[in-house]
Amino acid sequence: MSVWRDHRGMTERPLRATVSQRGVVFAPNDDVLVVRRRTDGGWELPGGRLDRDEDARDGVRREIVEETGIDPDLGQPVHAVSWLNDADDGRFAVYYRCRTDDRSVSLSNEHTDFEWRSPAAAHDRLSETQGRAVANAVAAADELDVGELDVSVPEV
Repeated sequence: MSVWRDHRGMTERPLRATVSQRGVVFAPNDDVLVVRRRTDGGWELPGGRLDRDEDARDGVRREIVEETGIDPDLGQPVHAVSWLNDADDGRFAVYYRCRTDDRSVSLSNEHTDFEWRSPAAAHDRLSETQGRAVANAVAAADELDVGELDVSVPEV
């Protein structure tokens, strides 16, 4: 068994996790795309699970295309987080800043609705983690004002 060491000490149980990737997809007017899950009606950023042996960038692009019909210009990762879900299963998510000129959305059967929202409105619609990804994506773009989100953003 491998032992992983970090600034807090040692752990005998490294995280084993499903990897998901999502896009903070910006339209030309800087609105952000959010989609509504069919399963529970919650709102989220488009994306999904990385397949085994799949390139990370190819995987996030594939998921966004499958869920929305939009093939975005993929930018840099802006947020990453790990957690254990309610079933104690490991999860690891990476969020990418994306751009598109195409505002026409064709939803997969995983979602029931979509909205193009200002970054502040998208931030407020999403979970704390996904809202943080929006804030970081805004902070990564010189032309957008993170101040409107009313959240602190760590310096990059």
